[in-house]
Amino acid sequence: MKKLLYIIALLPALLTAQEIAVLKYSGGGDWYGNPTSLPNLAKFCNQNISTKLKPKTAIVEAGSPDLFSYAFVHMTGHGNVVFSDNDVINLRNYLTSGGFLHIDDNYGMDKFIRKEIKKIFPDKELALVPINHEIYKGPFAFPQGMPKIHEHDNKAPQAWGIFVEGRLVLLYTLETDLGDGWEDQEVHNDPVDVRTKALKMGANIVNYAFKE
Repeated sequence: MKKLLYIIALLPALLTAQEIAVLKYSGGGDWYGNPTSLPNLAKFCNQNISTKLKPKTAIVEAGSPDLFSYAFVHMTGHGNVVFSDNDVINLRNYLTSGGFLHIDDNYGMDKFIRKEIKKIFPDKELALVPINHEIYKGPFAFPQGMPKIHEHDNKAPQAWGIFVEGRLVLLYTLETDLGDGWEDQEVHNDPVDVRTKALKMGANIVNYAFKE
């Protein structure tokens, strides 16, 4: 029933250009970081995987009913994250009824976000996304898993997930910084091949979110 209600809520967007959104949250963390990331990702997806995403990124609050208007929501930041009780309920309902949340650590949110994810899914544990998961298979192949975009603590890139009935509903990427790779080239001066890897991985995530 939840899945049906989610699809009904999405129908207006499915009939026209679709929007992807940035999650606005409390706690003092910079949810607004990487302002050029999602517009660039939307443009790349439209050009390469036949999506029809609006170039302007929407902003949606964690506790807002508008959350259900988006099939893909992206969250980033460097610092503290706090979800209220209402945020927790809203996010849980969104994710268990067909929504998808990608959390990308911009460096510094790990110790905060893990506690908040646990509030959303107290009966589940973050699990490493296996190397044979669909997000690595296409439209672009990543046989080695999550690409390394920016160096943080000299650790391998990681992809953690929450699965509901076999479906990946929350993806938490750590030690990779995909969002920085999606930014305008002059922001971080990343080489073309690094930015391309980041955008291709992002396109895989968007593709999975909309397909599933």
